[in-house]
Amino acid sequence: MASDDEQPEGSSSSNSTTTITTTWKGGWRSAIFTIFVEMAERFAYYGIVGNLIMYLLEVLEYQVAAAAKIVNIWQGTTMICTLFGAFVADSYLGRFTTILISSFIYLLGLVLLVISTSLDLSIHHRAPLVFLALYIIACGEGGHKPCVQTFAADQFDKDTSEEKKTKSSFFNWWCLGSVVGGTGGFAIVLFVQSYIGWAVGFAIPAAGMAVALALFLIGIRFYRRQGPLGSPFTRVAQVFVAAVRKRRLADEGFGICFENGDKGRLKLQNLARTNKFRFLDKAMILDSKDASTNIRNPWKLCSLNQVEEVKLVLCLVPIWLTSFSFFVVQAQLSTFFTKQSSTMDRRIGSHFQLPPASLSISFGVALAASCIIYDRVFVPLARKITGHTSGISMLKRIGIGHLLAILVMAVAALTEAKRLRIATENDIIDKPRAIVPMSVWWLLPQHMILGVADAFIVIGMQELFYDQMPEALRSLGAAASISADGIGSYLSSAIISITQGISSRHDGQKWLVDNLNRAHLDKFYGIILILCSLNFCAFVWIAKGFVYKKIRNWDDDTADQY
Repeated sequence: MASDDEQPEGSSSSNSTTTITTTWKGGWRSAIFTIFVEMAERFAYYGIVGNLIMYLLEVLEYQVAAAAKIVNIWQGTTMICTLFGAFVADSYLGRFTTILISSFIYLLGLVLLVISTSLDLSIHHRAPLVFLALYIIACGEGGHKPCVQTFAADQFDKDTSEEKKTKSSFFNWWCLGSVVGGTGGFAIVLFVQSYIGWAVGFAIPAAGMAVALALFLIGIRFYRRQGPLGSPFTRVAQVFVAAVRKRRLADEGFGICFENGDKGRLKLQNLARTNKFRFLDKAMILDSKDASTNIRNPWKLCSLNQVEEVKLVLCLVPIWLTSFSFFVVQAQLSTFFTKQSSTMDRRIGSHFQLPPASLSISFGVALAASCIIYDRVFVPLARKITGHTSGISMLKRIGIGHLLAILVMAVAALTEAKRLRIATENDIIDKPRAIVPMSVWWLLPQHMILGVADAFIVIGMQELFYDQMPEALRSLGAAASISADGIGSYLSSAIISITQGISSRHDGQKWLVDNLNRAHLDKFYGIILILCSLNFCAFVWIAKGFVYKKIRNWDDDTADQY
């Protein structure tokens, strides 16, 4: 059991799971289409989410804490749906088909949102339609978001050194396209909603999604496509079951099973054996029955590759868990950062006033600029010093993002304390509609630092979860990095509820009330700051013990770090 049947790249097969590769498909020729698709889809998504809290406050008349929780829960659900979408893509439909179907669902939700905001309805009748539309959009986003990113990265051949190097740069340009589309959509839709109307404002994202679908179809002849690879959870479960069944087997046994048993499947990398999670190694050790037969029971004997794939997943789980705190910070961007802005002086000249959510554009600008500087300046300089292909390791990039997130909350807490002090000095703390005589530009640093942090941690997470995930789990890997955003939104909502409950019992008044001049938003930010600091310590400890994927080189009996 030492052979590994693999199908040569570019060959044809009747098996639908084979990757089809030709010289004129893939690479930047096809990836550029997916980047433009991402730009158009992000234009649509941020056109909705960017000013959603103001729609809930002004049109549906929710209170500020309730509106913030609604936005957080919807964003969280949207991102959690990516796990289901990725599972369907990897197991049943393939990424291309999943993107296509989810795009139509996404567009359907957007059209319903436009209809619900256009009709002359009471709040009682309008709200259910709006929420139905939003959660249809969440379902569409769940299938589209994880698959289009992984589908784009699949256009680069991992076995070609030049394309492998290009892939690292691709993630930076992917993020840049995403930011340009999202920031453009946010800026245009925000001003349309503020000065023309909500119905027209929501119609623009619908048009953006229609463009995304059209662009995806235009590039169809250039794509490298990979079919479904079967349920990834089955392969993971087999390793645990086999390890438990052989828990009393001697470490040596009758040898190790090297055969993947994946005939007709995607060409797999030969993973090197590692010392992590040694209890799983029993699953690949042959006992007397295994050695005496050529038929392998996958629930009793797994290949070395299959066991190491499960170890890769287990290594990524703690990194995934520590990412939640950053997305709690990011959740404030579309909720309390926007509400803060609405209480401050937003005038430019004597005739123009910025909409409350407009400073979020600076987040996108900072993120876009950071992507360009990182790829064109930082990486080449760091590469000369470290010799690392990407300049610095993916975990170091993520760690810098965590540090910057701590800085964001420190700046936000200090800025809010200053705003409250000015409101008290001007005797307007009991006048919730009064504008605090403090320029809204004081909020600019926290927005821009958050944009820089996003360029480090989010892109780092995307690259790490694509690079370190087994091939059969890459859509789920992308979904895991995206779903962290959703869980962060849920946690933000939970922190709001816990803070409200504790503060009402101990202080006799909730910290987060509609009148921000009477609220204690600075203390709320302080709580998030403490949580982020503790989380960073945990991340550093976990990162020190992290083992990157290693590829077995059978020719010289060595293992190369991947």
